[in-house]
Amino acid sequence: EAGSFAVRAKRADKSFPLGSQELNRRVGAAVRRATGLQVDLTNPELTLRIEVVDRRALLYCDRVEGARGLPVGVSGQVVALLSGGIDSPVAAARMMRRGCRVTFVHCHSFPYTSAASQEKVQGLAALLGRYQGPAELYLVPLIDIQRHIVGHAPAELRVLLYRRAMVRLAARIAEEVKAPALVTGESLGQVASQTLANLTAVDRCSPLPILRPLLGWDKEEIVAEAQRIGTFDLSIEPHEDCCSYLEPKQPATRSTHRRLSAVERRLELEPLLEAAAEATERRLVAPAEG
Repeated sequence: EAGSFAVRAKRADKSFPLGSQELNRRVGAAVRRATGLQVDLTNPELTLRIEVVDRRALLYCDRVEGARGLPVGVSGQVVALLSGGIDSPVAAARMMRRGCRVTFVHCHSFPYTSAASQEKVQGLAALLGRYQGPAELYLVPLIDIQRHIVGHAPAELRVLLYRRAMVRLAARIAEEVKAPALVTGESLGQVASQTLANLTAVDRCSPLPILRPLLGWDKEEIVAEAQRIGTFDLSIEPHEDCCSYLEPKQPATRSTHRRLSAVERRLELEPLLEAAAEATERRLVAPAEG
């Protein structure tokens, strides 16, 4: 049992007739008479907190840390590209924390890769649902676009061309759900496609702003946050990422929008983008329990 105590009052309702200090004195005196505990305003073993709101006094001793941030939805809607790795779920969670409702898009290479990535991403969306509730997950087949790129574009540009196609497809979904921005989990310099030059080249193809909440984070910080929000264990389970499909040994690290646009004009990707959009599957994902 506590041997000393202090009272900390806060009067949000200024119409309440007693001020904070007067509340501290009166309640402190009553507690001391009733319990015999000593008053210690410097290092009390027990702190009784009082908050006066709407002429009601709320009393408590313990404080439990909440999720912080803003209520989900007050900052609008965004569409997040969810790969199934460690980074993108953390990026989505950061946007939820700042009040965004997140719709998820996952691009896959099925049937050339297994369907495991789709189920894994659905599991991640369910885990993130604990922070925002049910969410829409769009599963976009990228394989025909990738095969066309592999057959007709320079190998070192493959991943960047994949990424630009994914951004365009995600932007179509964003337009459908009336989201004004996209979100990715990219971190500056982490891999070849995430150099400043390459991020800029990808940005230039997007009709919407691309938000990157992890841009300045290092991998250790991202891993720690993934562990904190509960997505890490599922994220590290093996799966085949669509960007790893015939990934070149020496990808470009300093491409440009002009060069990529010139290649895309020769590729004539629009019919393939239309077909991928038509074949997209929509799922409604319920939050995970726990």
